[in-house]
Amino acid sequence: MKKLLVGILMLVLSALTFAADYHIGVVSGTVSQSEDSLRGAEAIMAKYGAADKGGMVVHVTYPDNFMQEMETTISQIASLADDPKMKAVVMTEAIPGTVEAFRRIRAQRPDILLIANTAHEDPDMIADVADLALYPDDIIRGYTIVKAANMMGATKFMHISFPRHLSYELLSRRRNIMAAVAKDLGMEFIDTSAPDPVSDVGVAGAQQYILEQVPNWLEKYGKDIAFFATNDAHTEPLLKRIADEGGYFVEADMPSPTIGYPGALGIKFDDSEKGNWPAILKKVEKAVVDKGAAGRMGTWAYSYNFSTAVALGDHAVNVIEGKCDVLDFDAIMSALSNSTSGAGWNGNYLVDADGVERENYILIYQDTYVFGKGYLHMTDLEVPEKYLDIQ
Repeated sequence: MKKLLVGILMLVLSALTFAADYHIGVVSGTVSQSEDSLRGAEAIMAKYGAADKGGMVVHVTYPDNFMQEMETTISQIASLADDPKMKAVVMTEAIPGTVEAFRRIRAQRPDILLIANTAHEDPDMIADVADLALYPDDIIRGYTIVKAANMMGATKFMHISFPRHLSYELLSRRRNIMAAVAKDLGMEFIDTSAPDPVSDVGVAGAQQYILEQVPNWLEKYGKDIAFFATNDAHTEPLLKRIADEGGYFVEADMPSPTIGYPGALGIKFDDSEKGNWPAILKKVEKAVVDKGAAGRMGTWAYSYNFSTAVALGDHAVNVIEGKCDVLDFDAIMSALSNSTSGAGWNGNYLVDADGVERENYILIYQDTYVFGKGYLHMTDLEVPEKYLDIQ
């Protein structure tokens, strides 16, 4: 009897080992291209182990110049399907080429779960090839960012962008929603164009323009103005001038305490702080408060690209192990909350240009955190339906 029980136990353990014997592919940028996404991928690997060391995660990075090395990028992603143990591929940032890579994986291995975060390509195209896609809810944020600025004390709102960004459907819609919300709140809305960082002037030229213009804008419009830029390269010089000279800043286009603030305020993080968002937030908050900008500057407490990478890794594992369905909205939101203690999240399904709700493409947003003040609880607000219909 004892030998029989031991034999049964061995069979059970063997079955359990086999059930967990799979890999998930995690694709991210490099530290120079997308550090938060990379740190998120590293956090997933730390949690579940690297596949080449007996764990579950195969981590690959795409080339920094992925637009010029498109075929290399596509082939690199698609090659994950060559691993017979591969059960899911998570793009921490679905750069151009993801759609074609997913098509190739689907053709070769229809059993692999395909998950895209922050897709750069057309939402309908991504929704057609991915099992699940997440993206910052730029539609809802068109309301929440202006509303938050008003709550913080701003009476004017400046939208800083350039033609390339305004050609993107979601960014253009967000701008139009912002203008409508500002009008309804009695705020002056100011459209401003700034140099595109990928134009001939480059990042340095685009940043110098912001550094030179913010003092002029403050003199012209007063210090009760909130600034919003659609490009992260503009964020650092914007924050530097706002901290020194006045004005308000709700959050970046892709919010994170590490977007703009370290460079603008001279903040350095040691190795123990990298990926430790509560510690990062505390350090940035001290720098903002020390500058006398408490209550005027905000962010998301946790990096979008980091927290969503970790959450999607967890969700992929839960789906593979049969704990939830890939489109289980509550499970997705729970995974996000688990990776961002204290921060609220909310989300909605994408409604495409034809009015069709895409249940595998979810737009999400995190609560706004104002340094020296705390959370504004924007995720608890009911957004008036009329703003969601603005194109």
